Amino acid sequence: MSALSRTAQLRAAVVMCAALLFTGCSELGYLLSNDKVTDADNNEVVFIGDSIFALSGEIQNQLEAKAGQTFRRYTVSGAELSGELVTPSIPDQFREAVADDPNIDIMVGDAGGNDLLIPAILFNSNSCKTPWYSFGRLSQKCIDIINDTYVEGVDFLNEVAEAGVRKGILTGYYYTKNGLFRLKDMKEAIDYGNTVLARACENSVLDCTFVDPRAVINNSDIIFDGIHPTDSGSRKIADLIWPKLQPLL
Repeated sequence: MSALSRTAQLRAAVVMCAALLFTGCSELGYLLSNDKVTDADNNEVVFIGDSIFALSGEIQNQLEAKAGQTFRRYTVSGAELSGELVTPSIPDQFREAVADDPNIDIMVGDAGGNDLLIPAILFNSNSCKTPWYSFGRLSQKCIDIINDTYVEGVDFLNEVAEAGVRKGILTGYYYTKNGLFRLKDMKEAIDYGNTVLARACENSVLDCTFVDPRAVINNSDIIFDGIHPTDSGSRKIADLIWPKLQPLL
């Protein structure tokens, strides 16, 4: 094997391992998540989602401090809306919550981010990065993938409503940055993805409110990997969710 081939294979292995670590794939999803909470002060409020919520748990911490009570948590780093790369998926998290206690009044969380992000990290296999020289031309492949996420999102939110949940609060995604992973070029995909998630929230039978963090999260609110919120970012997201959650409690 040539030195060039060995170098290429090593680079691929490093990228794969880093992606597994910071998106929380495989069993690392649980290891890189805040503890699951199945018995809380208020079991009727359930959090589901990926590592934006799960990695530090600070968004939930902030909301619980504001509410003066704890809520159930089922979030897992790396979880996808429709994929099976990480178990449990977002819908399976909700199903676990129902199995533990079906009396759920409010569901809060996010969904769909890793369906785009994991392939983008792994060699941009979904063509969802648009560098400056192709800005304004999000690939049709990426658009089709995001449109599929819309269908999965509506199906999931309808399932939540059918389980008797009164209200859903679905949080969208902010712009990632260049850090450990080169993710600044995800801007157009994130814009389109949030539009689609908001439409899924609106068009499902669930009484669903969409929370958009793009306007408040800046680069200083994201840790070195380019993806996850710092404590300041988590506080900002919690501050956006709280006015939607507080009147429901």
